[in-house]
Amino acid sequence: MTPVKASKKRSKFDPKTFLSTINGGRTIASFPKKETIFAQGDSSDAVFYIHEGKVKFTVVSKIGKEATIGILNEGDFFGEGCLTGQPLRLGSATAMTDCSVMRIEKQSMIEVLHREHAFSDMFVAYLLARNIRYEEDLVDQLFNSSEKRLARTLLLLAHFGKDGKPETLIPKMSQETLAEMVGTTRSRVSFFMNRFREMGFVDYDGSGLQVHSSLLGVVLHD
Repeated sequence: MTPVKASKKRSKFDPKTFLSTINGGRTIASFPKKETIFAQGDSSDAVFYIHEGKVKFTVVSKIGKEATIGILNEGDFFGEGCLTGQPLRLGSATAMTDCSVMRIEKQSMIEVLHREHAFSDMFVAYLLARNIRYEEDLVDQLFNSSEKRLARTLLLLAHFGKDGKPETLIPKMSQETLAEMVGTTRSRVSFFMNRFREMGFVDYDGSGLQVHSSLLGVVLHD
């Protein structure tokens, strides 16, 4: 009998495995609540991926005014500006809750994007979805009232419509942060939050804010 030679097949690349294992320029670190992951002006030399927790991304102007650009969640990437030649961080990333974050060195990220189509397809799809979200944010800012903008922000923070969860708990967040995200004053946020609570759209407890699906009516109401 002619001996059969065993063919060496390359194992199928799994993006989830890549994003959960430490190897080849990838490390995982834990950040307690309020700890800085990177600061505005730091060297831009890596991409980050959130395993657990929430991360707040902020920018400070030359005159010292701070603005919250967004709240990032489990499964989100950030810091990808380094891939386009961005030398310094344009904003700061801070742990909003206790977080577990993977750091992927710039060169390692570039190599896997070029080598693995499954990963590059996933990454591009993520960036496109986020770009659509930013466009929706701009339309929301230009055409909707501050009450509607606040309602939409709360629903997005609560992952409304994802995983079949009609009600989700949002970790404690200051009204100043919400005001920065909505583009209004803290007093207006306070006024609308009190109204939402009175109408049964939201509830407070010791660990955060409970957002109910009924809040969607504020967004859909003309």
